[in-house]
Amino acid sequence: MSETPRHHSGTVLRHSSTLSLVLGAVLLAGAATGAWGDPPAAPPALSADAAPVPAAGQDPAGAALSPQQAEGLLGANGDRWGAYYSAQEYADFSRGLDGRYLGVGLSVGRGQDGVTAVSQVQAEGPAAAAGIAPGDRLLRIGPEQADHLPVTEVVARLRGLEGERRVGSSVTLAVQHRDGEVREVALRRALLESRQVAVDRTDDGVVRIAVGAFTSGVADQVRAAVRGAHAGVVLDLRGNSGGLVEEAVGTASVFLDGGPVASYQDRAERRELTAARGGDTRTPLVVLVDGGTMSAAELLTGALQDRCRAVVVGTRTFGKGTVQQPSRLADGSVLELTVGRYYTPSGRSPEGTGLNPDVPAPDAAGAPALALRVLAGLGRQA
Repeated sequence: MSETPRHHSGTVLRHSSTLSLVLGAVLLAGAATGAWGDPPAAPPALSADAAPVPAAGQDPAGAALSPQQAEGLLGANGDRWGAYYSAQEYADFSRGLDGRYLGVGLSVGRGQDGVTAVSQVQAEGPAAAAGIAPGDRLLRIGPEQADHLPVTEVVARLRGLEGERRVGSSVTLAVQHRDGEVREVALRRALLESRQVAVDRTDDGVVRIAVGAFTSGVADQVRAAVRGAHAGVVLDLRGNSGGLVEEAVGTASVFLDGGPVASYQDRAERRELTAARGGDTRTPLVVLVDGGTMSAAELLTGALQDRCRAVVVGTRTFGKGTVQQPSRLADGSVLELTVGRYYTPSGRSPEGTGLNPDVPAPDAAGAPALALRVLAGLGRQA
C-alpha cells in the first residue's frame, strides 16, 4: 500500500462562481471523499442547544455536531457514500487533490509470510535519500513492530498521526536490507508530488497513458502525452477511482471538439458539463477499464463511449454515480451528504450498475493486449 493519496468512492460539490467538482477523491489508507473544492467556511460556532441536529434534506453547514452526531446523521439518512472528516483529514484530502501528499516516499506491502516490506520508493523523497530500497524489510516504525500492525496503520504512521502531520516532522524506522544489515533511520516528512500519469510509447507510434486519479494538472499531462500518437492511444483507467471532475472534463476535451461530457443533478437543478473546443477527434482511441474504474473515471468513460469517440475494452466498471456536497461544521470538520446523481451524455447513470465495455476482456491479465488489438483494428479503419 502506498502512502500517496488513493482515490475511490465519494463525490462532492459546492456552489461558487467557479465549481471544482470532485468525484471519488480519497485520503490515504481507506478514508474516502470527493469534492467541488473546499466547502464554505463555517459561521461562528453555535452551542449544542442553538444548533440541533439538522433534519434530512437540510444543509448541516455551521451546525455544532459532535463526531458521534455527524455519524448518526449519516446512518439516519442511509447515506452509502456520505462521510465525516475531521478538519485535519479534510486538509490532507485537499492537499491530495493538488497532486501532493505529506509523507516520506514509501510504499509498503505484506506478503503471505507476514513480513512488511518496501515495495516502492519515490525518487528524490526522504526514504530514497536515506538509502531505503525496494525489497528492504520494515521492522519497526517508531517503537512499534511493523509486522504487528495492520498495513493501513503502518501507512498512517508513515504519514503521521494526529499532531504529527506537518512538514519536517520526524518518524524513525528500523529497516533490514536484503543483505541482512539492520539500520535505524530518522526521516523527516515532506510534501511530495503524487504521480498519477504514466506514459509508455511503442516503436509503432502507439501511446499508452495510465491515469491513476484525476488530481490537479492531469488533463494537461494527458494532452502533452497524446502529441505524436499517430498510431493511436490506449487510455488506461483501470483502478482509477476518481478525482477532480474539472480534470476529467479536461481530459475529455483532449479527445472531443466541444459538446456534452456529463450532467449532474444538484438537488432540484440540472447542470451540464461540456468539453472545450479543438480536441483531437481523429486519433484512434481505446479506453481500458475494470471494476476499479469509478466516479470521475466512469464519467469520462461514459462521455467517450456515448459520443462514439472511443472503444471501451475491459470489464464492467464499479458503478459510482452519485454526488455529495461537503458542509463545514462549526468546529471545522466536514460532513458530506449525497445530494444527487450524474449522467452520461445519453442519460445513463452508472450508479449501482457500472458501465459495460464495448469489447469485454475474458480475463484481466489479457486486457492490455486485447486493447492493443482493438486499437490496431481501429487504425486499419481510419
